[in-house]
Amino acid sequence: MTGIYFSGTGNTKFCVGRFLREYNFSNNSFSIENNDALEKIKADNEIVMGYPVQYSNIPKILYDYIVNNPHVWEGKKVFIIATMSLFSGDGAGILARLLKNYGAVITGGLHLKMPDSIGDERALKRSFEKNKELVIKAEEKICQAAGNIKNGKPPHEGLGTACHFAGLFGQRLYFRGKTRKYTDKLKINSLKCNGCGLCEKLCPMNNITIVNGIAVPGCKCTMCYRCINKCPEQAITLLGKKVIGQHDISRYL
Repeated sequence: MTGIYFSGTGNTKFCVGRFLREYNFSNNSFSIENNDALEKIKADNEIVMGYPVQYSNIPKILYDYIVNNPHVWEGKKVFIIATMSLFSGDGAGILARLLKNYGAVITGGLHLKMPDSIGDERALKRSFEKNKELVIKAEEKICQAAGNIKNGKPPHEGLGTACHFAGLFGQRLYFRGKTRKYTDKLKINSLKCNGCGLCEKLCPMNNITIVNGIAVPGCKCTMCYRCINKCPEQAITLLGKKVIGQHDISRYL
């Protein structure tokens, strides 16, 4: 069993890793940014794939990864883990339908509520204690799901027709433009930026460069929120105008 994931602030990475621990495969998860990930997928028939839901949709970087590597999914048995701050309807289902187009066999789906990572908006913000509780409950749900799978009863959250309509009419129809393309809305305050280069190193899209000691954003942001949650000067925003709080899974473990 191989875990493949895309993760912004670490929520999905943690959940996929925790799932694999239940099967004694704790060191067998790989980010899609890892150059070895494709070879790992080709070498294993059983895949656990995780991603954070964005507006009840797939992050653009993951969508491109799937469609740009169409032949590796044929015949693969894929269990999908979707992490989210709110109920997304068909979080696992939207990826399941895409993978089926390339011959994958979907074995189940799991939705996990995790701490919100959108650090520049007040909406969805919870207390530190509540976020820790969310992570604990997610672990419990992962363990329960793994046990059910071993007993031949895998969860199918987000995979049914009703879930499809819930995701479609709940968010996706209204916000489909948010994830259809990469965004050019990332903003970096040059007065706050200290030129440390951390954001440049963290960006999965190579969308940030240091120019004359200041970070400069490009037009290909996949909204993972890594840079916003890690910037030591809180100089980066995307949806909001200022950083409300910085969130990373390591705070809650």
